[in-house]
This record gives sequence, structure tokens and C-alpha cells, in this order.
Amino acid sequence: MDIENLKDVLSKQKREIDVLQLVVDVDGNIVNEVKLLRKESRNMNSRVTQLYMQLLHEIIRKRDNSLELSQLENKILNVTTEMLKMATRYRELEVKYAALTDLVNNQSVIISLLEEQCLRVFSRQDTHGSPPLVQVVPQHIPNSQPYTPVLLGGNEIQRDPGYPRDRDVRPPPDPATFPTKSPFRIPPLALINEGPFKDCQQAKEAGYSNSGIYMIKPENSNEPMQLWCENSLDPGGWAVIQKRTDGSFNFFRNWDSYKKGFGNVDGEYWLGLENIYMLTNQDNYRLLIELEDWSNKKVYAEYSSFRLEPESEFYRLRLGTYQGNAGDSMIWHNGKQFTTLDRDRDMYTGNCAHFHKGGWWYNACAHSNLNGVWYRGGHYRSKYQDGIFWAEYRGGSYSLKAVQMMIRPID
Repeated sequence: MDIENLKDVLSKQKREIDVLQLVVDVDGNIVNEVKLLRKESRNMNSRVTQLYMQLLHEIIRKRDNSLELSQLENKILNVTTEMLKMATRYRELEVKYAALTDLVNNQSVIISLLEEQCLRVFSRQDTHGSPPLVQVVPQHIPNSQPYTPVLLGGNEIQRDPGYPRDRDVRPPPDPATFPTKSPFRIPPLALINEGPFKDCQQAKEAGYSNSGIYMIKPENSNEPMQLWCENSLDPGGWAVIQKRTDGSFNFFRNWDSYKKGFGNVDGEYWLGLENIYMLTNQDNYRLLIELEDWSNKKVYAEYSSFRLEPESEFYRLRLGTYQGNAGDSMIWHNGKQFTTLDRDRDMYTGNCAHFHKGGWWYNACAHSNLNGVWYRGGHYRSKYQDGIFWAEYRGGSYSLKAVQMMIRPID
């Protein structure tokens, strides 16, 4: 009995062991499956992380692109705004241009009417229609010879070799654009900083014997002036008040320009009527005029005294006796007042400065004009004698190559 019971118990336990074995086998499969699931979960998490990073990078890139696009849109808007402003400004300028065009056209019509009126007035006043002309060719052309001063032996006048002897003619300036105000320009040369001296003679006596730009202050003047002192001609101490060499400056100017002066001191220039008046009324001065033609011949005209009266007398010219080899073409202008296009003080019914294209001490009208148009080549064609001429030397239809007017105290 006991053995049977024991067998039953053993059988029962064996069955339970088999069941437990089955359960253990099933649980082992579950564990393996769990391990696989965990591994797959880790792989999935890694993949999800990668996808998240990719998505984040894409979002950042798109945000940057959006920012760039926004900046580009702002630039386009700014450019569009500027274009609209420029278009508006352009339309405003078009309106102003049209208004100025109408104004210019109206002024042109007015100028034409005034010119016609002036021509009618001149035709009624002057039956000749043009100023009297001097002889085209003088009877005797002097030979070239150096300037010889009265008291001291002379040196030959220096020549200007810088111009070719061609026959080109420089046309006269358009009177519609002149006269205009022009500043008296000082070139960038070495300036004699000593002084100021009352004239070039005083500078020379102080030991300054080189030709150049000096500071000059006449005794009766409140302001100094700069001018060219020429010491290469005996006895030296010459103050250059006018010089023509190459036509670089237009001398067809108004009264104010001739009063104040214009040009380059080391080249072509006009010292100014007021400056010349101040110089010549502090002492007794003489005048030397150098003339050079296109054959490089040099002649001169010297006057024993020279001075100007004040502006109230329109800078009337006062000359002494003549000596020289150029012929006396200034005596006809002695005692005459200075005339410009806008200040007519000549003896002619018209305006001599208009016909001769420069300010001068005109009579009716000129036997000389050293402020006329600089024509290249000598003989020139013009309706009027408007070149740089000296009637007693080469005649009125010959424009000189170079001229120079200088003054110094009488010894």
C-alpha cells in the first residue's frame, strides 16, 4: 500500500516537473523574445534619434533660408523705394529743365530784340557802321634792335622761342560769353617772401636782383599786390603791368575785371587799373613797351612819363614824350579815358571796346590796342581790327606775337 502511494506521488511529481519544464521552456522563449524586443527598441531609438537630428537640421536650414529670403525681400523693397524716389526726382528735374529751357528761349528772344535795337541805334548814330581803321601796313617797318635805356648801356631783350611760326588764327571770343569776372590768379611759383616793397625798383635796391613775383605795396595803398618784377633789362627794377604771350587768357572783359586785374603773374596778365593807378601816383614813372612780331623781331616804345588818373576820371592816361624804334602809336590815346564793353568812355559814337575786343584808352577808336585778340601767325582776317596791334609797327591788320608793358621810377 505504501509503495503504491509512493508511486502515485512520484508520478504526480513527475507530471508536475514536466509541466514546470514546459513552463520553463515557454518562459525562456519569452525572455529571448523580450531580449530581441529590447534590441529592436534600442535600434529604433537610435534611428528615431537620427531622424530627429535630420529633421532639426532641416528646420534650421529652412529657417536660415527664410531669414535670407526676408533680407532679400527687404533689399528689393529698398531698391524699389529708391527707384521710385529717383523717378520722382527725374520728373521734377524734367519740369525744371523745361522751365529753364523756356527761360533761355525767352532770354534769347529778348537778346535778339535788344541786338536789333542796338543795331538800329548804331545805324542812326553812325553812318559809317564801323570804327575808323588805321593803315594796314605802316610806311616804314623798323629793324629789330635791342632796347637801350637812356642812362645805362642796354642788353638785348630776351626772346620767346616757344611758338611755331604757323599761320593758324585763333578766333576771337564770343561776346555773348564775355566779359565775365575772373579772379587774379597767382601761379605756383617761388614767391619772393621779403617785403613788401613800394615798387620793383626798391626791391632791386634792397638786393633782390632776380626776376620773379614780388610783394608790392604802394605808399598810398592799404593792400599789397603781387606782380612780376623784370630785372633782365638794364637798369632793372621794371614792374610788369601787362603781358601777352600765348592767348591763354581772354582780354575781352568788363570794367570790374580790368579794374581789379586778371591772369597769371608768370604768364599773360593785366595788373589792374586801380593797382596801376596806386603805383604811378606815388612817384614819377616812365613806361616801356616791348613788341615782338612773328619773325621774332623786337622793337620798343618808351615814354618819359606815365601815370593814370583815379577811377573818378575813368583812369585817364597821361604820357610823356616818346622815344624808340616801334613808332609812336600811343600818342593818339594820350589824355583819353579807359573804355570797356560795359563802360564806354571813348570819342567814337559806338563802343570801341566792342569792335576791338578789349579794354583800352580808346580815342575814336585806336592806333594801338595791346589788349585785343591774340591771333596766331601775324596777319589775320577780321571785320574789325581786333588783334594785338601797333599801327606804326606792322599796321592794324597784323597781330603781334608778344607784348609787354613795364614801368619803373624816373631816374
